[in-house]
Amino acid sequence: MTDFAAWTQGCQARMESVLAEWLPPAHIAPQRLHDAMRYTVLGGGKRVRPLLAFAAGEVCGAGIERVQNAAAAVELIHAYSLVHDDMPAMDNDALRRGKPTVHVEFDEATALLAGDALQSLAFDILASQPLADDAASQLKMVQLLAQAAGSRGMAGGQAIDLASVGKPLDLTELEFMHIHKTGALIRASVLLGAQCGSIPDATHTALDRYAKSIGLAFQVVDDVLDAETPTATLGKTAGKDAANNKPTYVSLLGVARARELAQELRADAHAALSDLGAPAARLRQLADFVVERTF
Repeated sequence: MTDFAAWTQGCQARMESVLAEWLPPAHIAPQRLHDAMRYTVLGGGKRVRPLLAFAAGEVCGAGIERVQNAAAAVELIHAYSLVHDDMPAMDNDALRRGKPTVHVEFDEATALLAGDALQSLAFDILASQPLADDAASQLKMVQLLAQAAGSRGMAGGQAIDLASVGKPLDLTELEFMHIHKTGALIRASVLLGAQCGSIPDATHTALDRYAKSIGLAFQVVDDVLDAETPTATLGKTAGKDAANNKPTYVSLLGVARARELAQELRADAHAALSDLGAPAARLRQLADFVVERTF
């Protein structure tokens, strides 16, 4: 088995190529919209969601050609969410992945349309490519991503987040918000990668538990990094949560307890994989990466 860094870099390079192929060329009309879409997606990002899809695919014996397309669909949904989150009506941020956000580099209307078009492209990929052994299974994959992105998933979590600014939330309420806002798409990444192969019920249960744990851990660490890490390292504006009086794991628990919670969630993620053996090695490494990352 190649080391984790080499595997990660290989998957990231593969995704850059796959995404570049799926995105319309910038010279095709409407050029400005296509340029914005490519600007949004290419040349940056940790690609955590595709990495999770590839790792789950390894557990379930999925072909990499299937997984890379499912991973592309998830990453396009993630990219669209970042474009819209950064806009003035939402988080109003000017920096993402170390460069100007899309509405700053282009304009607000183009950013709005770029996000819409990326979301549509994600479902085009899921619907048009052979990802499962039968049509019913593939239709369930389309449904899984749609629900993860919608009002019962990411969009719903963002709505709760916006409505919670300046309001005290208890830990249960904060967890509910982030299960939707961040966790739903991470869960979809894991399950879509797995469903490109063969996924017995017991494996599905284990992967679902893993994904829920690591999805919350990702958000806890994000909150800690926002509080402690400089903008130059993060690639986005640091300290915005506190400046905007947003409820976070740090504001509720403090940095030390938030770090402890992230470690507990990592342990839960590892425990969920206990019966899956060597094929789940990459998922274990990704759990460690999510909790130990510095950006």
